[in-house]
Amino acid sequence: MKPDDFLQWLHVIEKMKCNFRHSKTSCGREESVAEHSYRLILMAYVLKDTIPDVDMDRVVEMCIVHDIGEAITGDIPSFRKTKEDDKKEMEQVLEFIRQLPEERYQHIKELFSEIEQKKTKEAIVFKALDKMEAVIQHNEADISTWLDIEYELQKTYGTEEAQVCEFLKTLRNQVLKDTEEKIEKSKRE
Repeated sequence: MKPDDFLQWLHVIEKMKCNFRHSKTSCGREESVAEHSYRLILMAYVLKDTIPDVDMDRVVEMCIVHDIGEAITGDIPSFRKTKEDDKKEMEQVLEFIRQLPEERYQHIKELFSEIEQKKTKEAIVFKALDKMEAVIQHNEADISTWLDIEYELQKTYGTEEAQVCEFLKTLRNQVLKDTEEKIEKSKRE
């Protein structure tokens, strides 16, 4: 890959900093795709020795690449995203990463395939963390930023995937408790 090509590739990736997610931060501004991805990467990295029998380095790699498509398409909230949206995004991702050296292209393509199939423990742990990060972010934001649909979604999103191991199951239960306390507190105010 030539330096000019690499820079052009990076210029597209930079859009992850510009494209906002549906979530708000604790200070009330929109969260960028890059901010979500960065915290997700940290979550997986810090939990490396906590989750047994899972290649957490591979999970970290999944976290690094999973939102490349949102640099191109922008974010579509999970409760609005269709299979057609997923298909279009993946087509654009594959075209975009095709610019990379063959070895990188194949590796990232394999990561996306593994994520999509959700058959490995690594893919399930990744998905559990990805969903949990979004729920945690919503819990950190002011509840006035939540949509009506999110009151229930906050209680269920990522619960199935979190069953993959005891730590994630316990963590998801704590996040649920935080959600329920936030909702109850808002009713009293």
